[in-house]
Amino acid sequence: MNRDGIGMTSQRTRARLVERLFEQGITDIRVLEVMRTTPRHLFVDEALAHRAYEDAALPIGFNQTLSQPYTVARMTELLLAGGRPANVLEIGTGSGYQTAVLAQLVGELCSVERIRALQERARLRLRELKIYNVALRHGDGFAGWPSRAPFDGILTTAAPRSVPEELVRQLRVGGRLVIPIGDDRSQRLTVVTRTEGGHEAREVEPARFVPLVSGTVR
Repeated sequence: MNRDGIGMTSQRTRARLVERLFEQGITDIRVLEVMRTTPRHLFVDEALAHRAYEDAALPIGFNQTLSQPYTVARMTELLLAGGRPANVLEIGTGSGYQTAVLAQLVGELCSVERIRALQERARLRLRELKIYNVALRHGDGFAGWPSRAPFDGILTTAAPRSVPEELVRQLRVGGRLVIPIGDDRSQRLTVVTRTEGGHEAREVEPARFVPLVSGTVR
């Protein structure tokens, strides 16, 4: 697939997407620029490439979805609000698009994916884009990546019913976890900040994500 895009995947189409994101309240210039330059059409099946720059979630197989661009931008903006993090953990590599966006804005990124086939596809896409500051792990998202902790930030692309304490433990004090919390009826995008005595949570806005599931798929 053409990296630069043509027609519905062209730079002009991406520029219109960024304009819409700004109108929706995304104001971090760093995030908007990365969203403009990252070829989202490479992270979906070729048959869906013409829809890549719509503000819509798209299927990526295995009952998983690629989050809508607004959601990717919003979660990234929330993670960066405390400054540029040096060491970040992503739970749910998925197609690798959120991974690619984050990797261009942080020092080092660790990303955990429970479905090995998705992880391998993401690895190829990241390599194609010459993004090399990402470490990928096939594992259970609830477990995080203890040997790489503590993290300045954690971003989770699937929704548990409550804040996973193990992920909070892997944050440094002052670090933030950006995560959707809830069930299939109601979810809230939430920012959890690690404190000396535990954590504080702030609900941001309604969200809609696949559930965070334990275990792995080979």
